[in-house]
Order: sequence, then structure tokens, then C-alpha cells
Amino acid sequence: MERFFDVIFSGLALLVLSPLLVPIILILRFSGEGEIFFLQERIGKGGELFKLFKFATMLKDSPNIGTGTVTMKGDPRILPVGKFLRKTKINELPQLLNIFFGDMSVIGPRPLTAQTFSSYSAQTQTIIKKVRPGLSGVGSIIFRGEEEIMHGASASMDFYNNVIAQYKGSLEEWFVFNKGMYIYFFAIFLTVWAVIFPSTNIAWKVFKDLPEPPEELKQALNFVD
Repeated sequence: MERFFDVIFSGLALLVLSPLLVPIILILRFSGEGEIFFLQERIGKGGELFKLFKFATMLKDSPNIGTGTVTMKGDPRILPVGKFLRKTKINELPQLLNIFFGDMSVIGPRPLTAQTFSSYSAQTQTIIKKVRPGLSGVGSIIFRGEEEIMHGASASMDFYNNVIAQYKGSLEEWFVFNKGMYIYFFAIFLTVWAVIFPSTNIAWKVFKDLPEPPEELKQALNFVD
């Protein structure tokens, strides 16, 4: 059933959003480094690799510069137009193609690169591989401001691996164990709500049994008990 809605939603979204997507394609083509899409290998269902589509927002060689596939707040690799696209999440819209082609779902665990996926425990990796990754999902909604978290004292790979990744992994596990049409549609609603109201804490109220975040993340994630 989810696959049916994935095809319908992604197809309609591509059609409706085309007046927005075409100008962005032209802007990217004639600005920055002239790149339109950024294709990156991600881990999908069953551990199979696929090419994820995004609008180009960073320098071409970004994965081989600085912190690799982890992006920090104020990351110098981000291009001027890319900053706006990332803030509004418009850079994620080309993943509608991945959904339409069957690599992803509208809702699921965030598809990660091998570098970031390896930050999860072996158990978490096994659980996440059971489902298609998603354009959005419980983990993506809770960590919608991840780049803001990764700055100052928190701007280290140790903090990402030992704190952020561990908790994010528990959220993705929660999704896999609780997935269903209820979660699917509510996560879509919450994704839209969080884009309009970035500081919202409504996810904690809708999904009341989510794993509690560690003390280091409670304030940044707007946690409410």
C-alpha cells in the first residue's frame, strides 16, 4: 500500500512542482560551479547501493574535503545559492525521482552514505536495511536542524558518532518497528509542519513513545517530556 502512495505522491509532486524546479535548474546551471544535480551513493533497502538525487549545493569535491559527508553549521563548502536551497529543504526535492523509481519511500529512515551509516551499531544497520529509506521520516523530523547542532563544541566527528548517530539510530529503529500507514501519513504532515514552523516540538506530542534523547541533545531537539 505504501508503494502505491509513494508513486502517486511523487508523480503528482513532480508535476505540480515543475514550475519551481525548472527555474532552480536554470539558476544552478549558470551559477556556482554550473552543476545542477549532486548524485551520491547511498545505502538502500537490503543494503543495496543507489544513486541519490539532490540539487547541487556544495563544491563538487566536498565529500573529499573537511568533514566528508557530514555537514557542519556555516560549512565553507556550501555555495551561496546552496545555502538557501538547504535552509528551505528545496535541495531534497529531486529525491522525488528516487521515490518514483522505487529506490526510496516518501517516509523512511534517512538514506546515508557508507561513512555515516557505519556510525550506527551493527544491530541498528541490520534493522534499518529492512525498509526503504525515505525522503523524510521520524529521524529526519527530529533532526531537521542537525547542521545547527553540529557547531561550536559539538562540531566534531566524535560528537556525531557517539551522540547524534547513536540517538538517531534509535529513532530509525523505532520507525522500523512501528511503521504503518498511521506513521506514514502523520510523518508527511509533520514534515510539512516542521518546514513552516522550524522550532515546533509537535513531533514529541504526536509520537509520544519515541526514545528519549540524551541530555546533550534535549534542548537542541526541543524535547518535551
